[in-house]
Amino acid sequence: MKQNLLHVALVVRDYDEAIAFYTQKLDFTLVEDIDQPEQDKRWVTVAPPGSTGATLLLARASKPEQEPFIGNQTGGRVFLFLGTDDFWRDYNRMRALGIKFVREPKIAEYGIVAVFEDLYGNLWDLLQLEAPSP
Repeated sequence: MKQNLLHVALVVRDYDEAIAFYTQKLDFTLVEDIDQPEQDKRWVTVAPPGSTGATLLLARASKPEQEPFIGNQTGGRVFLFLGTDDFWRDYNRMRALGIKFVREPKIAEYGIVAVFEDLYGNLWDLLQLEAPSP
């Protein structure tokens, strides 16, 4: 049997502001933006540059009970892990674009990591995994 994760839903306030943040600040690619008028929704997916894995589904809160989860999908824990092949390049670019880092870079046995907030306050790890030492 083979399975894979296709999409991870992220509750957002507004499609266009979320698209702008992810494509302009994080340099993600807009994969799909399909209007679904019968549901008063859009199917919007974005992905990190060069990614071939799961996409992030930007899901606008469509009911009042969903709104409190915007920016707090995991109760204050890190929600998503953005892997990179060059930590310092991405860290410096993101800081220059105004991304707020809530935990500064740390070198650990598994690599380099720092925690940042997306536009709604969800926490992400920016992470470069290092190959194990011989």
